[in-house]
Amino acid sequence: MIHQYKLGDLCVVLDVCSGSVHAVDEVAYDMIAGFETQERETLVEALAEKYRDREDVTRPELEECYDQLLALKDAGKLFTEDTFAPMAGELKARTSGVIKALCLHVAHTCNLNCSYCFASQGKYHGDRALMSYEVGKQALDFLMDHSGTRHNLEVDFFGGEPLMNFDVVKRLVAYARSVEKERGKHFRFTLTTNGVLIDDDVIDFANREMSNVVLSLDGRKEVHDRYRVDYAGNGSWEKIVPKFQKLVQARQGKNYYMRGTFTHANPDFLKDIQTMLDLGFTELSMEPVVAAPGDPAALTEADKEIVMQQYEELARLMLQRDKEGRPFTFYHYMIDLKGGPCIYKRISGCGSGTEYMAVTPWGDLYPCHQFVGDEKFKLGNIWDGVENHAVQAEFAGCNVYAREECRDCWARLYCSGGCAANAYHATGSVRGVYADGCDLFRKRMECAIAVAVARELGTE
Repeated sequence: MIHQYKLGDLCVVLDVCSGSVHAVDEVAYDMIAGFETQERETLVEALAEKYRDREDVTRPELEECYDQLLALKDAGKLFTEDTFAPMAGELKARTSGVIKALCLHVAHTCNLNCSYCFASQGKYHGDRALMSYEVGKQALDFLMDHSGTRHNLEVDFFGGEPLMNFDVVKRLVAYARSVEKERGKHFRFTLTTNGVLIDDDVIDFANREMSNVVLSLDGRKEVHDRYRVDYAGNGSWEKIVPKFQKLVQARQGKNYYMRGTFTHANPDFLKDIQTMLDLGFTELSMEPVVAAPGDPAALTEADKEIVMQQYEELARLMLQRDKEGRPFTFYHYMIDLKGGPCIYKRISGCGSGTEYMAVTPWGDLYPCHQFVGDEKFKLGNIWDGVENHAVQAEFAGCNVYAREECRDCWARLYCSGGCAANAYHATGSVRGVYADGCDLFRKRMECAIAVAVARELGTE
């Protein structure tokens, strides 16, 4: 399968199944478009007619171009057949029972009252609670016991607001560090926080123990304070921004992400990206809100068109700042054209419910944080392990080939079938397809590939 598109001055051709990306001129772009549907002479004749007014496009050159494309096809870099489908289930089966990451919900409570919060202001549609040290310790033991021969393990301290249970976070990290050598493991910890409780102690601890810190900021003050308010209705922007700046400076501008959400209120999210840059932040992420249709925060069809344009403008801004020596990272545009995820990850998906699970303050296991609180998705608990094998099997089968809608999508080996939670909330099935999310993802990937191509061309 071939996917072709133009962005700015670039003509990009993606060979989906080999992952090869080609930056070509307009003539080669047109020839690739007709390569499999027209005979050689017919195609050359048609292009000779189309470009008859261009002296630099001659018939011998068109024939040479055709031969070069044929050589690329023979080399497996164009028009490559999909041979991955039979591998999808097999690869997942090889890692069955091996868990590599946990999302520890150390706090089912929050000091902010964000109306768009998928977690119902941190309560996950249940009772407010804090995870005890004993539950957290058992969760870490559960992870080590079920990680097989894996050496590197990942744990994200999540909420609600995890800093509302900071003492337990510190004790759990200390426990993990005390046993990882004898267990032959190494923990990589991350922390996701709204920033309200950040102080010098948090900063010192995060810099020492957290491989990454995710900081919630929606960009412009008026945008951020529209939703991210405390229980008195006061915005949090003024309170958290100086704390974020201090933390990021202490981390020397590395190993963090400013994570924002754009909604119906700010589909022009590039202005929020610019605000983050102006504040000195360069590791950025802006995610589309996931909301029920009719929710005031939900993106509309008109918003989607704006967002698509914003992604293109963002790509141009990144390349412009590259030239100015002021580069920045946008999480969704991080792509490695020469390597990237292995084929296992590309066809098997995120691993929710199999390699990755969320743990509630009471020790219950769920496929991921977005399913917490929905009892039908409860997998088991950290003492007895996974007991709901039917649900786990459903998630194990959530690979890119399990969805008919994905089979003809050029982006399938980049999204790996998409987010099961988004699919479920949009369609009622974890094997469904969140169509609006797919549209945005495909646009992001086009822009990400174009940025990577432009950067590669700029180094030659």
